[in-house]
Amino acid sequence: MFNEKKTQTSKRSKIFIGILAALLLALLAFAYVRNKAEVITAAKAQHLIANKFIEKAVIEDHYLYLYVEGNKYKIAKEALDLQDLYSQTPVTIQEDRGYLLDLFLVFVIIGALVLLGRSLKKDRDKQVSNLEKKLQPANPFEQSAKIIPQRSDVRFSDVAGIDEVKEELEEIIEFLKHPKKFQSFGIRMPRGVLLVGPPGVGKTMIAKAVAGEADVPFFYQSGASFVHIYVGMGAKRVKELFAKAKLMSPAIIFIDEIDAVGKARGGQRNDERESTLNQLLTEMDGFEDNSEVIVIAATNRIEMLDDALLRPGRFDRRVHVSMPNSKERQKILGVYLANKPNSVDLEAVSKMTIGFSGAALSSLVNEAAIHALKQGKKAIGDEDITAVKDKVISGKRKVLTLSDEEKRIQATYQGAKALIASWFEVHYDKIGLISEHITGVEKEIISKNEMMNQIKVHLAGMVATKEHYGETFSNAGRDLKHVKMIVADMLELYGMSPDYGLNPHKAEMEIIHECEMELKSLLVKLSPALQKVIERLLQSEFITAKDVKEIERAVL
Repeated sequence: MFNEKKTQTSKRSKIFIGILAALLLALLAFAYVRNKAEVITAAKAQHLIANKFIEKAVIEDHYLYLYVEGNKYKIAKEALDLQDLYSQTPVTIQEDRGYLLDLFLVFVIIGALVLLGRSLKKDRDKQVSNLEKKLQPANPFEQSAKIIPQRSDVRFSDVAGIDEVKEELEEIIEFLKHPKKFQSFGIRMPRGVLLVGPPGVGKTMIAKAVAGEADVPFFYQSGASFVHIYVGMGAKRVKELFAKAKLMSPAIIFIDEIDAVGKARGGQRNDERESTLNQLLTEMDGFEDNSEVIVIAATNRIEMLDDALLRPGRFDRRVHVSMPNSKERQKILGVYLANKPNSVDLEAVSKMTIGFSGAALSSLVNEAAIHALKQGKKAIGDEDITAVKDKVISGKRKVLTLSDEEKRIQATYQGAKALIASWFEVHYDKIGLISEHITGVEKEIISKNEMMNQIKVHLAGMVATKEHYGETFSNAGRDLKHVKMIVADMLELYGMSPDYGLNPHKAEMEIIHECEMELKSLLVKLSPALQKVIERLLQSEFITAKDVKEIERAVL
């Protein structure tokens, strides 16, 4: 049907063009015939006039046309005295208006050509529209954005303050650069790497830096882009993404905010999200050992992810990206200030920006540059940073920042947790003033004693600050939630208290009270070590499990 209409339109256009061409040829022929005349001299013209041979005389533009016995002659009208012509010949001389007809026909043809052009454009637009409608899916939501790989120009040198993260990702980069070297040893690299950290710490930049260092295609997708209204569309997009990445391997797939699609499956059923998550799990399971495609995902809410995503064989490697400490903030500030004239004391600014993420530091430097420009300065100074610091803290990019007194309270709180975790061998990598990576006990079978030790770690900060300052603080809120969860599991799931059925509240309070009493006496014993840990935290803003063990051995 579509082709028949196209043929009919084409025939009409050809007929129209043919008619216009014929008219144009007729006009040209008419002009040629009308203007065909023999040029004569003034003497011959006078001879024709004097002998009354002229039948008709026509003046057209600059020429005089003389018609004599079927012949046509022309001469410049200025070459003759027209008065003599009027007096010597009875023939009427008339002005020819033929050129007006020619002009009219030219305008007609031009107008017709314009109309033809518009008609052809209209037909073409209609054809394109019909074709688009024919090809367009019935469901407009089936139209997904094209999956286009990027080439990242970001390098690790562009991302400051992530030295530990770099070390963990070096193997991934080496594998993407030289996959055959690893495959020859039968080594299977992790299929997925999960970047875990608060907003603004640079997870996306880190993924781009990995792609840039490895010089491989980089497929960026947000978790929200997989979530559609119609069931199956998210799964289709996941399938297309992985298929394209395999075709262009070695490659990196980066899924930002994966918790949008990878939430734990539970009570509130969402068929589309579950369909998409199942497809994602299937695709990651379907990776061959030599697929040379690595999935990097980012989240700031790992506790919300489905357990199936975190099992071995999918996101085998987890990289924690913490808020930058003092030295890391110095490096980040140095990068952001590198291309700006400044006299900023990086060390002083880093100390006043505790709690700032990389994104917040970027905003701080930008606002300081604007402030300096408004003041008519030629360079950014410390006073510009100080002037805009509160604006960044209280503005849209609100960040957690601490006063000197709050730093000491927080150092006491976090130092006690680090020390108690080390004492009871509850695993953690490092603990900072405002971040921590306490993983707890990752075992299938956990004893009551081990769960009690976890409770003590989460209560240690509150007990230490209460003993030192004589009161509790709001920074204990998150840890108290963990305590309640652990206690609830002990009593409700594992039956670790015979009195729970009789008085649940009493059973909970007894466990918490027992842990608090033991902590009080233990913290008195560990007081010298705690003071060292607190000082280290105030100085470096973080402390590793290894550092704490060294302090224990040196002091106790």
